[in-house]
Amino acid sequence: MLHRYLAEAARRSPDRDAVVEPGAGKLSYAQLDALSDRVRDRLVQLGVRPGDRVGLWIPKSIDSVATLLGVLKCGAAYVPVDPTAPAERGGYILANCEVAAIVVEERFAAPLRTALGAFAAKPGWLVLPRTGGGAGLAAALDAADESAPAPAVATHASSPGDLAYILYTSGSTGKPKGVMLSHRAAIAFVEWCAATFEPRADDRFSSHAPFHFDLSIFDLYVPQTCGAAVVLVSEERGKEPVGLAQLIADERITIWYSAPSILTMLVQYGKLATHDYAALRMIFFAGEVFPVVHLRALSQLLPRPRYLNLYGPTETNVCTHYEVVLPVPDERSEPYPIGKVCAHLHGLVVDADGRPVAQGAEGELVIRGDNLLDGYWNLPERTAEAFLETQGARWYRTGDLVVEEPDGNLRYVGRRDRMVKRRGYRVELGEIEACLYRHPDVLEAAVIAKQDPAAGVKIEAHLATREGKRLGLVAVKQFCSQHLPVYMVPDTVKSHEQLPKTSTDKIDYQRLAKPE
Repeated sequence: MLHRYLAEAARRSPDRDAVVEPGAGKLSYAQLDALSDRVRDRLVQLGVRPGDRVGLWIPKSIDSVATLLGVLKCGAAYVPVDPTAPAERGGYILANCEVAAIVVEERFAAPLRTALGAFAAKPGWLVLPRTGGGAGLAAALDAADESAPAPAVATHASSPGDLAYILYTSGSTGKPKGVMLSHRAAIAFVEWCAATFEPRADDRFSSHAPFHFDLSIFDLYVPQTCGAAVVLVSEERGKEPVGLAQLIADERITIWYSAPSILTMLVQYGKLATHDYAALRMIFFAGEVFPVVHLRALSQLLPRPRYLNLYGPTETNVCTHYEVVLPVPDERSEPYPIGKVCAHLHGLVVDADGRPVAQGAEGELVIRGDNLLDGYWNLPERTAEAFLETQGARWYRTGDLVVEEPDGNLRYVGRRDRMVKRRGYRVELGEIEACLYRHPDVLEAAVIAKQDPAAGVKIEAHLATREGKRLGLVAVKQFCSQHLPVYMVPDTVKSHEQLPKTSTDKIDYQRLAKPE
């Protein structure tokens, strides 16, 4: 199953670098395989059984990579928690999916125990004194073995339909919801990536995404298919442009994958022109629309790599892809398409009633195939709502509105759930954002809708601009009125040095919507 990639790479290339943690160390495939075996044995000794869930509250590190692989080896599913999030949120997640054990760094243990106390949860614990390079994990395992030795056990023979991991995403109720992914779903994605992009043993993959973000599945497992190395980017370094730009060059990264906001940050503040990026051969981006102005600037600074737009919600991982042909024309202002449905999946564009629309008409993208989630943890009604039964098959409703262009590529229009009614008209907030990005002084734009008792729906634009230049309401209204109907022009404008981001580097709309 998913962990077989590690076993096969360790057998083929035991001495090749498997995981590199800059400043902390690295492990070969043989060493990573052995350390994750020790985690497997300890978890089984703690009572973890096939089908259980195991929570991970540890920063990105060699320790966390070995831990999640050890979870898979004992037949359980790993549940990574954002270590920067409040303990109350993490406690809710781990109690919600009823974890049998928790692997946690010591500094997070006390607040997590307090948060879990509210749910009367009693999982087993493995507490790491520290993380970095795998030493903290090894020390914790050594200490546990002294008091209660963990006998070596065989790796569990998981089935394709067995749960591999649960990734929690924001829920409309205000509580995070757990997206359940099987080994079958993860392997379908990994195998497609390996066949489509042909990674090599001498590649060095970046791991920028946190492990509770679905981009991490590419980072963790695709390198293992060919015995390549993955270079871990810490949460702190990942948001510091100058240091991140230096790391990419110093570590000779060949395959980069992140949200567009990180690439935009590198263009603006990373001083890319001062480094040698000759090793870099592919740049993947996903998670949100990449404004063309920033994509153009990046490709001018780094013209040698291939640029690939990968699209898909957590529930499908990647389900469409598009390769950008360079150079980006000066006159282009519209974002590039999200491309065509991946070869191992099937897609339809449907109307509100689930009927396929004609080519060129706007509709919701629905997907079927092995990549799909099994459902949402303990939310059967929400799971049922997420799927559409049509043409004798079960399709996942992405909630994303697209248009199929004449060449077969899909153009992203916006979110179904970001559609509001204003003055009797349907307004897609993403369309207003796309307009704002055309303004030469706008670096980042986010638009939210607020209910006003007197005026109904009010549209609020949040902007980050070049050199902190403030754009007044009148100027923004005048600009938008040149491209949008009057009912879509923002009512208010708020300026920011930079827009707030979530832990997965997407614009944090929930924070923008909170009262000041």
